[in-house]
Amino acid sequence: INAEYMGTLSECLFFSILPMAALTDEQIKEAFNLFDADGSGAIDAEEMALAMKGLGFGDQPREEIDKMIKSIDTDENGLIEYPEFEKMMKAKMSTKDSPEEILKAFQLFDMDKTGKISFTNLKAVAKMLGENPGDDVLHEMIAEADEDRDGEISFHEFKNVMVQMKGK
Repeated sequence: INAEYMGTLSECLFFSILPMAALTDEQIKEAFNLFDADGSGAIDAEEMALAMKGLGFGDQPREEIDKMIKSIDTDENGLIEYPEFEKMMKAKMSTKDSPEEILKAFQLFDMDKTGKISFTNLKAVAKMLGENPGDDVLHEMIAEADEDRDGEISFHEFKNVMVQMKGK
């Protein structure tokens, strides 16, 4: 298994829709660059819509996308430049590591509401994010977090992963 790919997928899965307390400045820049699909140095409404869809939020109405941009766009030019994006991410990082937010994130993965994240759940989330890592990589991700070796990730195990990621 390609360790770099494994790390990239883990970051994509865990950082894109989970508490952001562990994001480094470099990871914030990488996230911005992913959203800034055309490399213009700014995120426009179309790029924001694609990013939201890629994160599993489906097709968002243009009005919602415009509201999101307006809430971040401090210079009111209709675009999100990196300083605005970084400020927003850092503000969110300080509020997204509460137990309630970790539970909400867990529930996004626990798609069948069993109280566990299964291989099938993890694969579905990867697919929603446009990733196709291969079954072996997903099984390895589960194995890393699966303390009781039942083949699934409980909330307790998930929370432990989040705490470990926060410390990195």
